[in-house]
Amino acid sequence: MPPQSAEDAAAQAAALAEDVAAELDAVLLTHFPDADTLDLLRPGGPDLATTRAVNRAVAQALAAEGVEIFVQTADRGAFRRWLQDRPDSAAARRAWVDRGRVLRGAAAHRLLGIAPPAAPPPPAKFPQAPGPVADRLLALLDADDGGAVDDLVQALLDAGRGDILDLALRKIGQRYGDDAADELEGNLQAAAEGARTGPSGWAELVTLPVALPPEGMPDAAAMGASLVAAGLLAETVEVRFLPGWRSPDAVSALSPIALRRVLLDLLAGEEPRDLPPGDTDDLSRRGFGLLLGLQLDWAIPSWETITADGPPDAPEEDEDGATPEQARRAALFDGWRGAVFEASGGGVPLALVPPSDVAAEIAEFLEEASGHVGGLGEIRDFVARVRDEAGGEDVVCRPEVMGETLELALYSESGRFLDSLTLPAARLPARAEEMPRLIQGFVRVVKDAPGR
Repeated sequence: MPPQSAEDAAAQAAALAEDVAAELDAVLLTHFPDADTLDLLRPGGPDLATTRAVNRAVAQALAAEGVEIFVQTADRGAFRRWLQDRPDSAAARRAWVDRGRVLRGAAAHRLLGIAPPAAPPPPAKFPQAPGPVADRLLALLDADDGGAVDDLVQALLDAGRGDILDLALRKIGQRYGDDAADELEGNLQAAAEGARTGPSGWAELVTLPVALPPEGMPDAAAMGASLVAAGLLAETVEVRFLPGWRSPDAVSALSPIALRRVLLDLLAGEEPRDLPPGDTDDLSRRGFGLLLGLQLDWAIPSWETITADGPPDAPEEDEDGATPEQARRAALFDGWRGAVFEASGGGVPLALVPPSDVAAEIAEFLEEASGHVGGLGEIRDFVARVRDEAGGEDVVCRPEVMGETLELALYSESGRFLDSLTLPAARLPARAEEMPRLIQGFVRVVKDAPGR
């Protein structure tokens, strides 16, 4: 049978594109700069002219249906480096994405030789007085019109109209109470953390809260790099952590408008103006710090994968709601967390969460620790009493393990001895050597008495 002509192949691909367009938000096409590159990546496939004709026809058909077009330019060296650590198969070759060479928008259309995409609508303009728009937002909330609420909130975030959002929060609090206002504030923060922007079409903020070790601050950049290198992120997820530690309290205090500015600063490769690195001494004293990162979602289906396997399906879930792949990554995360604990001298990474969940994640960690080791109550009461008697000075704890017994000596930061508590094994909620890690959530643990 003679090979299919470029025109016939393009027409067939365009027809398939029209059939699946309703199931797609975006698609990734691969542009081959020359025949040698095409032969390396797609041996035995259509020739260069046919491949380019198919790409052009698919892009035209999908763009006409509102599907966003992404294009990567194939590079032989980058592909060889990527493939050397993977089994060589047709499916693996189709899965390759060279994230540094992905184009979108007018640049992608221009490379494929099709008409540029429609210009994005101009930013929404709102009246100077915040009242009418705040009332409109509340009316949409009352009507339970989730899509319209999200559109309006995103427009307000893009316009930087924090005054309207603040007024809406006050009004909903007056109308329905503080719980309703708190719920709306959380929803606004969550909306501000992610946006359809960036090189992959979706970017969001992510944090890693860490219960800090008793002595010394771990290297934030090294911890972030080790997490990325541990293989526990989904294949389609890219996380770029900033160097330095941030304050959990400062993150939780950010307004939705400030959170959106942080996201845009990270996308621009800049330090976030609203969230500078925290004071490490203060973070160590409080017991928690966090890494701040930018997360990009590269789950863009490639046209070749769609041709071979059809449009992407929703992942299957097992009985506890997690896919096998998610369970595998969770196990990797637990192993990585244990390695960090050992290497840092007691640091405990919590979970990757958006900024709006930081406070809840830390509270859950402390609650689980207390629930798991109910005997911490006696120690908490002891620390609280000594703090009350310390005259406003910060209190630190020097634990000493003596066999199965634990002695806790409390000092002021200036080095003044305050009190001590000796607990035999029968009164300890865990082994004596494990206790410093458990109590560091509510009192700073030191190796030596201050000033010695």
